[in-house]
Amino acid sequence: MGRGRVQLKRIENKINRQVTFSKRRSGLLKKAHEISVLCDAEVALIVFSTKGKLFEYSTDSRHDFSKRFKLFF
Repeated sequence: MGRGRVQLKRIENKINRQVTFSKRRSGLLKKAHEISVLCDAEVALIVFSTKGKLFEYSTDSRHDFSKRFKLFF
């Protein structure tokens, strides 16, 4: 039997929200790394916290990524 469905809504408790952010951020970074290794894909991930702190993961150098990103926008 699997897990139940999680209702997505804002977490009101600041401490619980920060803990959830940290856990999910690390899981997301891990998944980005896994997909880049397993599928030989180029991956770039940018996450900003509510305080404005930047978290990033990239399989390519920043310079190459920024050039390619500008092509899309």
